[in-house]
Amino acid sequence: MGLYGKNGILPARKVLKYTGKSLLEQLKESPTLLWLGPQLGLDTEQSMELMCLVGTVLSFGAMVMEPLRDSLVFLLLWIFYLSLYQVGQVFLYFQWDSLLLETGFLTFLVAPFHLLKWRSISRPHDGVTFWLVRWLLFRLMFASGVVKLTSRCPTWWGLTALTYHYETQCIPTPTAWFAHQLPVWFQKISVVITYIVEIGVPFLFFSPIRHLRLFAFYTQVLLQVLIIITGNYNFFNLLTIALCISLLDDEHVNFWLRRSKKKSSGSWNRTLLSFLTVLLELAVYALLIYWSVHYFGLNINWEKQLIESKPSFTYHEFIQWLKIVTLPTVWIGAASLAWEILFSMYRSACIRGILQKFWATLQWAVFSTAAVGMFTISLVPYTYIEFETNGNLWPAVHNMHNAVDKYQLVNSYGLFRRMTGVGGRPEVVVEASYDQKSWTEIEFMYKPGNLSNMSPVVAPHQPRLDWQMWFAALDHHTQSPWFTSFIYRLLQGKKEVINLVQVDESRYPFHAKPPVYIRAQLFKYWFTEVNENGELPQHWWRRQHVKEFYPTVTLGDPHLETLLSQFGLKDKGFLLRSTDAPLPFTLTFLRDCLQPYAAPSVLFSLFIAGVVICLLKALKDRTPVNAAGKQKGTRTRRADSGEPRPGSLGEKNGQTKKEEKPVNVAESLELKAKPVPEAAGDGPRIRKKKADKN
Repeated sequence: MGLYGKNGILPARKVLKYTGKSLLEQLKESPTLLWLGPQLGLDTEQSMELMCLVGTVLSFGAMVMEPLRDSLVFLLLWIFYLSLYQVGQVFLYFQWDSLLLETGFLTFLVAPFHLLKWRSISRPHDGVTFWLVRWLLFRLMFASGVVKLTSRCPTWWGLTALTYHYETQCIPTPTAWFAHQLPVWFQKISVVITYIVEIGVPFLFFSPIRHLRLFAFYTQVLLQVLIIITGNYNFFNLLTIALCISLLDDEHVNFWLRRSKKKSSGSWNRTLLSFLTVLLELAVYALLIYWSVHYFGLNINWEKQLIESKPSFTYHEFIQWLKIVTLPTVWIGAASLAWEILFSMYRSACIRGILQKFWATLQWAVFSTAAVGMFTISLVPYTYIEFETNGNLWPAVHNMHNAVDKYQLVNSYGLFRRMTGVGGRPEVVVEASYDQKSWTEIEFMYKPGNLSNMSPVVAPHQPRLDWQMWFAALDHHTQSPWFTSFIYRLLQGKKEVINLVQVDESRYPFHAKPPVYIRAQLFKYWFTEVNENGELPQHWWRRQHVKEFYPTVTLGDPHLETLLSQFGLKDKGFLLRSTDAPLPFTLTFLRDCLQPYAAPSVLFSLFIAGVVICLLKALKDRTPVNAAGKQKGTRTRRADSGEPRPGSLGEKNGQTKKEEKPVNVAESLELKAKPVPEAAGDGPRIRKKKADKN
């Protein structure tokens, strides 16, 4: 617990102030389960460890066991993460933490409720709750594209942002070095494509034409995969890909699962409709290409054999366009949600049986109300991209948002707003000494330091300390109060904090005895270039010293004591709880067992184990099918040899097997329960096929 433990950088116990108020009042002020820790005989650190442990077990169980993919399980996981978020302070205030909380709550609405399996379950409302995931994806991607231009960052407007991005991002991957070597014209084209994918393509999320939605799906996934390859952005890109699944339909998922059926030749009017749909798709693609060429001045220079590009619009023209577009996007979202609600109401009315119809209608009413509420309060953070539209929202909408803001149900987004490190990547290098004469650099496991060290691949893990070191280098050290506490813990030799720097103690130069003096220097780092003869250089980085970042301090230093007091980071007495009780003893034992291993190793091990278990279960489920196939083959050979074949009359007469029922999207994702039961006759079955097609 190097971040939040009692000996950590920012102890979480200092955030929870026990003022004698009732538990309900404390939960209203700060919604976190950590208030319950003392009742279990646990301190704040142990309570956080317990929630992390239970959350890990539930997440892994939901990965490999279908019964645990339940709405209550996802609600509990959301509560756990929200509880940690309340005391996470600066180390947990990233946009993807907010995105995970919002997605977690939507998962609670989308996932099935397995406790109701004792009754006939129909979920015609699933289209409504699943639509919220698509709306979240639209807000995330559209805002991320817009803020790049509204920030007035010269690199984004000059289309040169990617010439700096790969070397200045927090923790690059080894592939980032090679991407940095690409020619400038290619980097500019990549920026233009980024604008298209993030600003233009999201409008296709609500298209009634499925091929346009599939096009949007694959473009978004491709962008996220490229980011994964060139940067360590923890779980953010994987989470975004999961959100993109909301763009798929049953037919495409069945195609992935090799369950697609042959389409019968339709009538002439259906053929005409398909032809017109294809023409409309081509028109949309042509418009995207035309707008890209026109507004970004794309031009092929045949002499230099490159593509030139330059924005042909100004900042004020873009702001005017944004004012025109923002409100219509709200109405597009409202119309799309209204369609899903009406269609779900129709499906509820088609349920057989009075009780089943009443239960389905009740679910539809509850979840439709929840969806309208979520959409309404999301308008406040969404319209932050255009403040005039935000100010025109009804006051009641702002009041609703303010009432639930502390629960992180909806959030504003806008990643990579400005490109930092244009003149070189700022990097803080911590140095320590015993005598102030011989200084030794303290190398971190993940962030750049040693010029010869290759950047690691750590995603989906996020080393929070290394990330904050990147932000600290952008400003004066007083703007990052936690850095003073970090220096203080290193001087004290706290193992919890040292493990954040190096898990392997042998790689920490002061593992035998804490240093007496510590200081920090500010450098600028750049990627090295390929040699003139085409050979790779010996070092990945080159650097230049800029200035002193943090002055030399030692324990008891007046300057250090002043800063600790100023930031409220001085150690005070705290209640020590017994570790002999079964629960604290178990937590301590598990912590000691996992401490020697790096976090990425633990995450990869759990993930690989989960994948192996899922594959074994899939192979086991396929075994009866293969056995049946062999048995069928035996009967066929008997028929060919003239022997009687029991039960083969239907096949002899040319009759075919009954068609497999199409699988619903959310069923394939293990997010849905049983499909809506079909009524007797062909009418409801035809209606269901139309519903799947829509």
